[in-house]
Amino acid sequence: MDRSAIVLAHNLGEHYELPLPLYLFAVGGALVVLLSFLLVLRLGGEPTPAVEAPDTVPLRSFHPVAGTLSILATAGIAVLGLTGTQEPSQSLAALFFWVLVWIAVPLACGAIGDFTRAINPFANTARLGDQPRLRKLVLARSSALDYPRGLAWWPALGLFVLLVLGELVFNSTTGSIQPAFVGSMLLLYLVLSFFLGLIYGRSWLERGEVFSVLWNAWGRQGWFRFGAPGRRGFAGGLDVPFEATPSRALLVLLLLISINFDGLLATPTWVRHIRPAQFTLSTQLQEIAILAGLVVVVLAVFTGFATWSAKLGRHPGGPLEALTGLLPSLVPIAFGYLIAHNLSSLTVNLQELYPALRHPLHGDPAYAVNVNLLPASANWYFSLVVIVAVHVVAVLLAHRHLARTAVDERSARRSEYPWLVAMVAYTAFSLVLIAQPVTGAAA
Repeated sequence: MDRSAIVLAHNLGEHYELPLPLYLFAVGGALVVLLSFLLVLRLGGEPTPAVEAPDTVPLRSFHPVAGTLSILATAGIAVLGLTGTQEPSQSLAALFFWVLVWIAVPLACGAIGDFTRAINPFANTARLGDQPRLRKLVLARSSALDYPRGLAWWPALGLFVLLVLGELVFNSTTGSIQPAFVGSMLLLYLVLSFFLGLIYGRSWLERGEVFSVLWNAWGRQGWFRFGAPGRRGFAGGLDVPFEATPSRALLVLLLLISINFDGLLATPTWVRHIRPAQFTLSTQLQEIAILAGLVVVVLAVFTGFATWSAKLGRHPGGPLEALTGLLPSLVPIAFGYLIAHNLSSLTVNLQELYPALRHPLHGDPAYAVNVNLLPASANWYFSLVVIVAVHVVAVLLAHRHLARTAVDERSARRSEYPWLVAMVAYTAFSLVLIAQPVTGAAA
C-alpha cells in the first residue's frame, strides 16, 4: 500500500484551474488580514481580560455507561483490525483511527468544543486504572505517584510526534495505515493508558494522555465549553493562557507545523520531483530531517516576531513568555488549515465508513465511492475563505493579548505591528501551500 492510499489521501478528484494567477489570491488574502487589523485598531475598546485558570485538561469522573461503551467499542474495532480485511479503505479500524480520531474529532472539537471527555476511550481506561484499591494491590500504596514536574507536556508531545510521523513518513513501508498495525496500536495504547492512570492517576489525564491534550487544545476555540474554563462562543477557551514551558509551546506549534508539512508533501513539486518511486530508510530520515527543520524555522520565526512585539509593548518576561502569550492566536490558523487541507479527503473517507460498518470483517469492494463529491472549485474557494477568516480571528486574538499586557495604549499599538507582519506573511504562505494540491498551480 503506497502513500496514495485513500484513507490518507488529501488530493482527490480533478484540479481546478484558477481564473487569476495564484499570487493575486495570496496578495488579496493578505490585504484582507491587513484591513481587518486596521479596523480592529480603529474600533479600539477595552481589552478582554485573560481567564485565570490552570493550563490543564479539565477532568471528569468515569461515566459507567459512556465510559464502558467507549472502551469496549475501541477494543472491538482493534480486534477487527487484527482479524478482518487488511485493505485500509475497507477496514473499520483504519477508518476509525485515521479518519474519525485523527481528523473528524479534532474538526468537531474545533467547531463546537471538546465534547470528548466522557467518551475518550484512552482517558476512560486511565480512569479505570486510577483506583486506590487496585493501586494498593499492585503498587502497595493507595495514592498515585506524583507526576514529575520536569515531564510537563513532554509525554503528550512525544506521542503526538510519533502519530505525525506514522501518518506522514512511515505509512508507506512500516504500514502504519494497515489495519493490523492500527488494531495492535489501539490495544497497546489502551493497556498503556490503564497502567499510566494506575501510576499517576488524574495527573496523567491533565498533561500526558495525548488525545485528551489534543482534543482539549482544538476544543478551546469551539463554541461550547462543556465545563472547561473560558467564555462561551468561538475561541472563548483561548482566553485561558497557555503555560509558558518549552513542551507546551512546541505542542501547540506542532498543531500548525504538522499540517504545513502534510501540505508540503502534497504539493505538485514534491510529488513530481522530490518523492521517490520507492521509499527507503534514507528517504524517511530525509523527511524527518525536513520536518525537524520546519519546526526549527517556524519556532524561530514566531519567537522572533513575538519577542519583537513584547519589547515594543514593554511586556514582562522573556522570549518564551512572549511566544506562549501569542500562541492562542495560532490555534485558529491551525484549525483553518486542518479544514482546508482535509476537506476533500474527508468527504470521500466518510463515505467509506458505511460499507465498513455493514461488513466489518471483510469490507465491501463493490461499494462505489464518489471521489468527486466536492468539486475542486468549491474546495478551493471554501479553503480560501476559511484561511483568510481564521487569520482575521488570529489578528483579533493577538490584539486582545497585546492590549492587555502592554504598559500603555501607545506601547500596545506599537507591539501589534510585528505580529501583524507575521500574520500577513503567513496568510500568503498558507494560501500558496493549500492551493497547489487543489489547483496544480506552481508557487
